[in-house]
Amino acid sequence: MMRTSGILAGERRRRNELLFWIFLFAVLGVTVHYYSRHQPFPEISGKFAWLLMMLAALLWLSNTAPREMGEWIPPVMATTVGGLGVIYGVIQMSMTDRDVVVAPFSGMLLCVGAIDLMVSRWDGMGGAEQIGSFIVASILVALEIYLIFRGLVVGIKGVSWSKSGLRQIRRGLIHGPRGAISHFERSWDMEDPWINAMSHAALALIHRHTGDSESEREHLAELEREGGWDSIDGSWVEAIEEALRNVDSVVSRHD
Repeated sequence: MMRTSGILAGERRRRNELLFWIFLFAVLGVTVHYYSRHQPFPEISGKFAWLLMMLAALLWLSNTAPREMGEWIPPVMATTVGGLGVIYGVIQMSMTDRDVVVAPFSGMLLCVGAIDLMVSRWDGMGGAEQIGSFIVASILVALEIYLIFRGLVVGIKGVSWSKSGLRQIRRGLIHGPRGAISHFERSWDMEDPWINAMSHAALALIHRHTGDSESEREHLAELEREGGWDSIDGSWVEAIEEALRNVDSVVSRHD
């Protein structure tokens, strides 16, 4: 009788642990998907969000399977996906300036998965191994604090919105919440005034192209305060003008 109750208690514990991992992957996936809609390049974190939700679905399916899944699989999965996500997210956050969401949320997954693996082996570790595991866990937590601050607190740099604004013009998206105007209007940067000048120049050219003279004059006035057209790299102006001409050519072909 006691053996049966112990087996049942073990099954309940394993089921509860699996439900915890399902909940973790699902919640992180939904949260990343929400934040992705506020990124200049939403496809980066959007794909990561779908990956997390797919993993949550796979874990849920394994919960209903007749054969039990190993207890080590979910934390190893979390550690692997989290570690690779941190590497990819840091590249996007520090080198390309395209995304600041993947890295911090991958770090959360990495911390939970790695610490869970350490805790599961804690009783079988020696003193040196326990100290080493504690140091590794502390480093992971410190790394996660930095990623949260750099990604979610500091946020997107103005240059990222400028890059995405140019891409939206090339796509023919000018107006609306995902249009080029909306992106350039978010690309201000107090630390790098040259980005502000580039954004005002782009907005002036866009409003000139769309025939909005009043908005064009406003941004031209702001551009003069930032140093005028002489402060703008000629290649940037050429890129904006070429993208706007391509928009016209696409519209004319459709007509």
